[in-house]
Amino acid sequence: MKFITHNDETVDINGTCLQGFLNSDYQFLRELLGKPHDGDGYKVDWEWSIEFEDGTVATIYNWKSGPNYGYDTVGPGQITEWNVGGFNQQALDNVKRLVEGRHQ
Repeated sequence: MKFITHNDETVDINGTCLQGFLNSDYQFLRELLGKPHDGDGYKVDWEWSIEFEDGTVATIYNWKSGPNYGYDTVGPGQITEWNVGGFNQQALDNVKRLVEGRHQ
């Protein structure tokens, strides 16, 4: 499954919303997707923006679980449940397929 991330070029995530959840560790996601970009400075600390070859756009991010939301001692390595955003359910399906395919 081919994809690009915000590390490759700009991915328009404006208007995406929660589609579901992903259980994975930060180090695996960082190795797979590269460095996350900074969150919104309020509720999100770490976020990846992804565009798949089929045009599906997805985001993977923590939500209200890190320093930006007052949990000063929480680092990205402590987060194991991530939110997945997108324009539709295909975003979650593609992210899960990508992650599960790389875990095997």
